[in-house]
Amino acid sequence: MRRWWYAIPAEAGVLIGTRALRGFADGAVSVLLPVYLARIGFSALGISAIVFGTLLGSAALTLSVGLLGYRSDPRRILLGAAALMLATGVGFFSLTSFWPLFFVAVVGTLNPSAGDVSLFLPAEQSLIAEAVPIAHLTRIFALYNLGGALAGALGALAAGLPSVIAAQYHLPAVVTERCVFLVYAACALPAATLYLRLGPRLRPSADPVRPLGRSRAIVIRLAALFSLDAFGGGFVVQSMLALWLLRRFALPAATVGAFFFAANACGALAQLASGTIAARIGRVRTMVYTHIPSNGCLIVAALMDRPAAALAFLFLRAATSSMDVPARQSYVMAMVTPEERAAAASVTAVPRSLAAALAPLPAGAMLEATAFGWPLVCAGALKLAYDLLLLAQFRSARPADEQPTTA
Repeated sequence: MRRWWYAIPAEAGVLIGTRALRGFADGAVSVLLPVYLARIGFSALGISAIVFGTLLGSAALTLSVGLLGYRSDPRRILLGAAALMLATGVGFFSLTSFWPLFFVAVVGTLNPSAGDVSLFLPAEQSLIAEAVPIAHLTRIFALYNLGGALAGALGALAAGLPSVIAAQYHLPAVVTERCVFLVYAACALPAATLYLRLGPRLRPSADPVRPLGRSRAIVIRLAALFSLDAFGGGFVVQSMLALWLLRRFALPAATVGAFFFAANACGALAQLASGTIAARIGRVRTMVYTHIPSNGCLIVAALMDRPAAALAFLFLRAATSSMDVPARQSYVMAMVTPEERAAAASVTAVPRSLAAALAPLPAGAMLEATAFGWPLVCAGALKLAYDLLLLAQFRSARPADEQPTTA
């Protein structure tokens, strides 16, 4: 019987560790960001504008890294990203006015989502693909995402600590909440230390004339579909979902953080099954068949008028909503040449970030008008459309390791 995993290369282990560090920081700020901004006087529309800025800036930086940085040492790119992460945390700690915060949101690395939409993504994914054989790539990406998601779940749980500390020591809640951004900044330091351990051997040996060559057509088609999925997901990025729970049911931040801890942990562990399922039915079918039930649960959650029922369906959604991620990442890496992987990771990630950036503004306007879960309904419907289109267009497009063997 084939083992579920094999010995993880040291470089892949380093990148799993940095993903976990960033996941913890992202998990904490994604839950606390709407709470903190509301406390300092921002409206739902203003909060959604800040979320829009973070996603828009991430898209631009990710595109630059993928298309312009393919000749650069990936370690330098990651060290620069860690420095920017440090500056972003300090900026959000120091500033309270809308336009300065919006500027930092656009140029910085703040992530309002439970997933990874940052400029770290193309460099880390391409390095993992260099270190790991294609046959094991889905399983290693599952571990990579598991580390980030479990740490993100702990970060979401930790988002309730500022209110506990404020009550214990009789401090203003806004002060303790603002300090979380210093914790976010501090996480960049051990991440940078780990990046220094990456050796130069992972850098692709040949620099292509163009970042994308013969794989351009399939990458663009995938990017278009992924952008539809991300546009739907932008309505319910973790910060916006937390805002909906706060406005719809007036749940305290500690309760929301505890829920996201449990939901994200469950979703993270479920990703471990992605490699096994993909080995049996293929990556594309794994993406679709695990995604459809989660989107149905999202729509049903919007219809619930009791917090327990809404949280139950959101939890069911979280249990399967991320199982497609390792299969999607490894599918892109398996369908392109090694020299194109950084660009392919970027070109498929950037439209996701751009499309996701467009959704928080209409979602915020919906929540400004009514507390009903219209953002959840829109998200579920758009993501269901993506699932059906992906299956129709790519169920027959298989990478080499999924091709049937001939006797």
